[in-house]
Amino acid sequence: MAAKRRTQKKSRPAKKSTSSMPRDVKAEVEAKAKSLIANVLKPEHVQLPPENKRFSHIIDIGTKWHRKYLYFISTYACPWPGALSPTFESKFARMEYVGNEKFALDFPRQADKWSRISDSLTVAQCLKAIREDSRFRP
Repeated sequence: MAAKRRTQKKSRPAKKSTSSMPRDVKAEVEAKAKSLIANVLKPEHVQLPPENKRFSHIIDIGTKWHRKYLYFISTYACPWPGALSPTFESKFARMEYVGNEKFALDFPRQADKWSRISDSLTVAQCLKAIREDSRFRP
């Protein structure tokens, strides 16, 4: 009977973090984004449900971090009885940390593709664009 050969698993080097964002920068971005959402975006876009229950409507706006990306997300309610889900989320802006307290800013296109506005903006410049540019509508 032939002896079974054991294969050794090769150890992989630890992945380097793609997000070397300082904690204070992340905290600043979160605070300013929450302020923009609470003071501008929610009052403009979150409204009472429409009388016609066939149409989706925005019920919330928030943010989510994924690695070095901060996504601005709107949550929609689907009130009609035949809806596949009672709610769904849609990303409408993405800030990517590129270093030195600068961010790249993207807006969504079709089929989960993103288009870049700029490669090097400050937090204030990104949030101003999200507030004023029509490409960043929830």
